[in-house]
Amino acid sequence: MKRRMVITGGSGSLGRRLVARASAQGWDVTGTYLSTPSPTATVHLDIRDPAQIRDVLAELRPDAIVHAAAGRDRNDWLSTADGAGHVAAAASTIRLVHVSSDAIFAGSPQEYDEDALPDPVYRYGAAKAAAETAVRAAAPDSTIVRTSLILGDGNGAHEILTRDLIAGRAQGALFTDEIRKPVHVDDLADALIELAGTDHHGILNVAGPQAVSRYDLGVLVARREGLDPALIPSATLAGLGLRRPADVRLALGRAQKLLSTHLRPVSEFLA
Repeated sequence: MKRRMVITGGSGSLGRRLVARASAQGWDVTGTYLSTPSPTATVHLDIRDPAQIRDVLAELRPDAIVHAAAGRDRNDWLSTADGAGHVAAAASTIRLVHVSSDAIFAGSPQEYDEDALPDPVYRYGAAKAAAETAVRAAAPDSTIVRTSLILGDGNGAHEILTRDLIAGRAQGALFTDEIRKPVHVDDLADALIELAGTDHHGILNVAGPQAVSRYDLGVLVARREGLDPALIPSATLAGLGLRRPADVRLALGRAQKLLSTHLRPVSEFLA
C-alpha cells in the first residue's frame, strides 16, 4: 500500500516539483491550492482556516505532510506565520516537514548552523521565524528545513527577475553584496521527500554548498539562457542604504551527513 503525502502549496514553484518527484518515488500525493487548482494541486486548502485544515487531513489521512505553502505576498503574516502554526497543530500526530527560510537571519560573515537563533530584520523574515516557533511548539517531532534561494528549472523567482531585468520588464537591480547559497529546486524537493520518510526531528539546513551574490547568480542564469549578462543592472545594499540581510550562508554539515540527496553547487546546475 502506498504511503500518502499531502503537499501544501502544490501549485507553487517548489510544490509542483514536490508533487511530481514524490509521485515518481512511489508516494500517493495530494497537492493543495488556495485560489486556482492545477494538475499538481487538486484540493482547496486555506491554511488560515484551522477547521478546514483538520477536515482536509481527516479526509486524506496522510502519512506525511510537507508544508511548502507560502503567503500570498511577502507581507502576509496570517498565512506565513499563523498558517504554519495551524498546519502543525492539525498535524500533531502526522509526520511533518516544514519549509523555512534563511530570511530569518540578519546576515553575518560566519555561517549559520542549525543552532543559530533567528534575528530577522524585515517582516517576511520575522513571519518565517514566528512560523518556526509555532511549528516547534505544536509538532515537536517535525523537521524544520531552512533553505535559501530556490531555482534551477527556469521558474525560480530569481530566474524570472533576471530575465525581466534584462528585457526591461522590471525595474531594480541585483545586489553584489547580498550573498546566499542557492539550491536547485529538484535537490530541495528530493531532500524534503527523503526527510518525510524518516523520523528525524528538529532544524536542518538544506541549501546548496556554494555561496554566490545575487548579481553573480543572475550572470549564471543569463549565460545559461543565452542572454547578455552586461544588461543586468547591479547595485549594493550598502550603497542604497537598504536594511536587508546581506551575507547569509547556511552551514550544511548536518545535512550532508544525514541525507543521501546530493546538493549540487549552483555553478554545476546552472552550467
